[in-house]
Amino acid sequence: MESIYYVTTWLCHRTCPHCYDDRFRPYHGSDLAPVVEQSRTNFARIIGNFPPTMIYRDAAGQSHPGRVILAGGEVLLEAIRESVLYPALRLLRQRYGDGIRPVVQTTGDLLTARIVNELKECGVWLVSVSGMDDHHEGLDDPARRAALIAKDTALFAEAGFLAYDAAAQGDGPYYQFFGATPEAWIGRLWPRGRAWSNSLSSATLEDNFCDRWSGGRGFLEAGNAGAEVSVDPSGDVFPCCLKTRRPVGNLLTTPLPEILARLRGNPVYEAINAGAPQRMGLAHGWSEADFRERSRTTLPNGQSYQNLCVGCDRFHDEMLSPLVRLG
Repeated sequence: MESIYYVTTWLCHRTCPHCYDDRFRPYHGSDLAPVVEQSRTNFARIIGNFPPTMIYRDAAGQSHPGRVILAGGEVLLEAIRESVLYPALRLLRQRYGDGIRPVVQTTGDLLTARIVNELKECGVWLVSVSGMDDHHEGLDDPARRAALIAKDTALFAEAGFLAYDAAAQGDGPYYQFFGATPEAWIGRLWPRGRAWSNSLSSATLEDNFCDRWSGGRGFLEAGNAGAEVSVDPSGDVFPCCLKTRRPVGNLLTTPLPEILARLRGNPVYEAINAGAPQRMGLAHGWSEADFRERSRTTLPNGQSYQNLCVGCDRFHDEMLSPLVRLG
């Protein structure tokens, strides 16, 4: 695989209004223990059912180590960092050696010199700081973002990290900063979670998230560039980070190659794999025009809204879920 986006925990220290999943939030008291325990109990079994190799081929046929992105929530929170994140990084290096590029995604405000060096010792290839936008609580002020970037950059430089760019192919370690800014691939925001309930998604019917990176395009093409799946703390697997209404399998019970193999040839998942969700219902009586019409809805604030992700949700709810239950 080129990439596995592994959400290791729902635990976060923020409740950002644009977040794509309501489960990413602070947990306290009796609510905290089961969230942490789920991550601790499952991570080794989940990684154990990753593909036997993470090497993939680019369009020119050249081979590269794939990435496993360990994300949250916030994976640097104390309850998760040493009991889940660090052991998971060591396990990935133990299993794949140099044939993997482990990535840690964080909002960046919890980084310290000690944590940066510990990440390096655990074999991280890239630290991806993802909170650089107006939506993240406490970082909606450009001056605060600039100050955080300066602080983190100094920490990375002191530890020997290099600034990442798209051409980076070395051993690293690297660091980067990004956020849900208007020019970014996620800038229009997925119609999910609090972004939906707060009516923040500005995506239209022309914004085909399925046909973009971290959408479903190419998820079945294991071994080739563009192949990525998303995994939840429960082990559930999805063809996109947005998450289809139903998972396509679970890594606590089934190896990922087996999950993907049984989906190949299924017209629903082949349509997602092609980045053409409007075609997923053709074998079940939904024309592309039907799908687009079913992609129409109203935001919580009363504004009209139409996006293919809505049609995907409705197809799963009205057609695919009953078929799965009967099958």
